[in-house]
Amino acid sequence: MADNERVDTESSLVTIPQQRAVEVPNALPVRLQTLDLARHVVTAPDGKRYVVASFDDTRLGHGYMTVVYPQQNGYLTLVRLAAFETSSETPEQAMQRHVEVAQSVQQGKLNKIAKAKSK
Repeated sequence: MADNERVDTESSLVTIPQQRAVEVPNALPVRLQTLDLARHVVTAPDGKRYVVASFDDTRLGHGYMTVVYPQQNGYLTLVRLAAFETSSETPEQAMQRHVEVAQSVQQGKLNKIAKAKSK
């Protein structure tokens, strides 16, 4: 088989979303995972660090998710303890929401947006 010959396997049916460049002032970019649109580490005014991740969850019917996870010990994120999550219908909306959520965390408004979402 030639090196450039494509083999149709189950893994070749998975499409990886196009990576998008998103700038969040005063946030650290993090290496993207497979379905990520954007991922940043942001610091709240109280010094706590959070990972804001936006990813394609359309295969599970959730749309494009933006989720805030607490960060501990460098890059250890507590995935099952999401501090906030929301969904968007399009990748563009998710990217806009990503920036808004990251800036809200930086301004110390995480609890405010979480309460507004739950109402």
